[in-house]
Amino acid sequence: MPASPTAPPAWHAQPAEAALAALDASPQGLSSAQVRERLARHGPNVLPEGRRRSPLRMLADQFADFMILVLLAAAVISGIVGEPADTAAIVVIVLLNAIIGFVQEWRAERAMAALRKMAAPTARVRRDAAVATLPAHELVPGDIVLLEAGNVVPADLRIVEAAQLRCAEAALTGESHPVDKRIEPLPDAKLPLGDRASMAWKGTLVAHGRGAGLVVATGLATELGRIARLLASAEEVKTPLQKRLARFGARLAWAVLGICAVILVAGLARGEPPALMFLTAVSLAVAAIPEALPAVVAISLALGAAKMVRHHVLIRRLPAVETLGSITFICSDKTGTLTQNRMRAEVFRTGTADGQSDEPGPDLLRALALVNDAAPGADGQLVGDPTEVALLEAARLRGADVEALRRQWPRHGEFPFDSERKRMATVHAMGDGWQACVKGAPEAVLSRCTRRLTAEGPAPFDVADALAQAESLAAQGLRVLAFAQRRLDRPPAGIDEAESELTFLGLVGLMDPPRGEAAAAVAECLAAGIQPVMITGDHPATARAIAARLGMLGPPGSSGSRGRVITGVELAALSDEALATQVHEIRVYARVDPEQKIRIVRALQAAGEFAAMTGDGVNDAPALKAADIGVAMGQGGTDVAREASHMVLLDDNFASIVHAVREGRRIFDNIRKFIKYTMTSNSGEIWVIFLAPFLGLPMPLLPIHILWINLVTDGLPGLALAAERGERNLMNRPPRRPDESLFAGGLWQHIVWVGLTMGAVCLVLQAWSIGHGTAHWQTMVFTVLCLSQLGHALAIRSERDSTWRLGLWSNPVLMGAVLLTLGLQLATVYVPALNPVFKTEPLELRELLVCLAASTVVFFAVELEKWCARRGWIYREAAAA
Repeated sequence: MPASPTAPPAWHAQPAEAALAALDASPQGLSSAQVRERLARHGPNVLPEGRRRSPLRMLADQFADFMILVLLAAAVISGIVGEPADTAAIVVIVLLNAIIGFVQEWRAERAMAALRKMAAPTARVRRDAAVATLPAHELVPGDIVLLEAGNVVPADLRIVEAAQLRCAEAALTGESHPVDKRIEPLPDAKLPLGDRASMAWKGTLVAHGRGAGLVVATGLATELGRIARLLASAEEVKTPLQKRLARFGARLAWAVLGICAVILVAGLARGEPPALMFLTAVSLAVAAIPEALPAVVAISLALGAAKMVRHHVLIRRLPAVETLGSITFICSDKTGTLTQNRMRAEVFRTGTADGQSDEPGPDLLRALALVNDAAPGADGQLVGDPTEVALLEAARLRGADVEALRRQWPRHGEFPFDSERKRMATVHAMGDGWQACVKGAPEAVLSRCTRRLTAEGPAPFDVADALAQAESLAAQGLRVLAFAQRRLDRPPAGIDEAESELTFLGLVGLMDPPRGEAAAAVAECLAAGIQPVMITGDHPATARAIAARLGMLGPPGSSGSRGRVITGVELAALSDEALATQVHEIRVYARVDPEQKIRIVRALQAAGEFAAMTGDGVNDAPALKAADIGVAMGQGGTDVAREASHMVLLDDNFASIVHAVREGRRIFDNIRKFIKYTMTSNSGEIWVIFLAPFLGLPMPLLPIHILWINLVTDGLPGLALAAERGERNLMNRPPRRPDESLFAGGLWQHIVWVGLTMGAVCLVLQAWSIGHGTAHWQTMVFTVLCLSQLGHALAIRSERDSTWRLGLWSNPVLMGAVLLTLGLQLATVYVPALNPVFKTEPLELRELLVCLAASTVVFFAVELEKWCARRGWIYREAAAA
């Protein structure tokens, strides 16, 4: 049986001969009989699909939410009391939510399909002592696969032949440049994937050279298969908005039913007609449940998603818009997310020991161009190994005419790079002789140098000093190459002559540099109380250097003690309990594998944090799915990552997350404003009907009045609040606590006292009107309650700023909704055809003016509340947040 995908053998630590023997294979390949037997035992080299639910089951699951069940009950009740418009509106809202949820159920299947597409369609294989091209799904352990530049690796391979073989593994391991492959075994059996140089992984790309590999794992037993298993098993978590709305809906439903029961019993006890009281209680129940809430949430999120596209953010799941406003940690992949995913020559050292970067002289620039296989493509863009492309770009940037140099110094021979020598050399003809140009690892080149080149000519060379400089650059996270040359009277007789008695030209430090806007984005995240964390498969020194430059480890110029850097090996040694105690201090995780990324995300979640995961590689997909919100890259990212994510950055720009966070916070604020508006309105209606019998007043409102206010007054202005602009302090406050209630920050107090105020105004008006013998008192109460709610909508546009500071027309959608609702309300009073429908009577001018004056009480009361909040007299906790 194949090895378990969770504990594969350490093939990289075994000699090639031992690996062949363990799989009963030979360099000439398997026989047809062996292939048939192994295919039956191991199965095809594919990633099988997970079990799918039927479409009918998926659709039925969309109606299991408690709030949806409450809304369906409200729709039935609305139909019973003769309000088909309400019934139709609720059914449309519920069906719309169900359709959106149904469509989203296919995301996991698409992620698996994207993983399968990464598998190579064909492979060149040695079988029966001959080379054949076969479908990749027919590969079995023990096959010998031939590799060359441009191939997608079809299975996990133990390298058995290599000639300058390099593989691009960024999508799987996070390594930012192609990895040199070797035949020799590696001593440490527990090396991270990115350091297993004797292995090639399924789904990665051969970037250079050629070779052959022994298939050691296929299908789900491969590293890519392990990620597929993680992706299939990773559970999606509910967004903070979904959690809050679920709690809110459940509590509200029971509270409303209780209140309506009390009102029904109280009315019957007073001798009110049973039919009237039943309809009143049912109407109040329908009114009290904010059936427009799902619509407001959907509209708010949809508008936010449309706005975010302009900032290069594509939302795959609407709740993700709001979730970004709640996150406390952003766990970001390094390569391509925080960095440019392209190498660049950052530092030059030409033999000085002052620790500063030198500008390369003409000899070093010439060497950058000559001992280099990169070249312009048909479109003029440089093509080749990313490191060599970066060196050529550096030469061009400093004025070197690469094409002219190559014509003037034609290459007549070369000694290619190999993993043993760790250097390469090229031989060029010059006017009066020959020159060998050498580049490679500092330890492989510097020891062969006898002097260094200066502006005055050759000078003594201190090998130890140059090695110390190289080590210093490497400690800064740079990939360091040394360059040297030797001039000869004749072509070198061999590799030893070409690479000895060299003249040192300089050191070049290369790095995949941070994106230009990433540092500012990190700083803004920190100001907003969000902690960025780097999770990468790259080397610790490189990760630390990038994190320090971005300000993730501490303020610029600090010692960086604020955050820690740990490796995957160190992480594996930590228990879950130990990780939970340290997870808030760690800022960089280097050399980690996919399981560890999920573990980090879950540790943060267990610590009460909301974790976002950004990434672009296959290795990020399981963590993207497991995170509270997964953010994938749209340009450089893989299909697997995009399909597993909640949202996609179309420009691969970490800074776009800042815009998304701002928009998420604005949307949640506006949803809170809608809840504040509608629940306060409902509270006012309940207090009016509940308290009137105890005050000896007749029933102030009829069922039709309640349903009208619920449908029109609550609906239009409430929906218009979704278009409100963000608060001034939006990005200068910490994220909402993960366990924070929707009613935190003074919301429940506002609902209670403003609802009581609204009810008191209506009841006082009712008592005054009846006392003065006004026959139209019920129409007046109906009108005052409606207009008071409109004034309330205008007053709550900001938590703290006054309406005058905002400007009445700064939200034209809301102002239009208020004016339209006012017109509709006046129509119910003054249009004769509507009077019998709404049981209203036209008001005299004096009565209308009294209603208008009474309706302003709530507006000015809320303005006074905000004035007190600005001075810190009330809601101090909300002000701190």
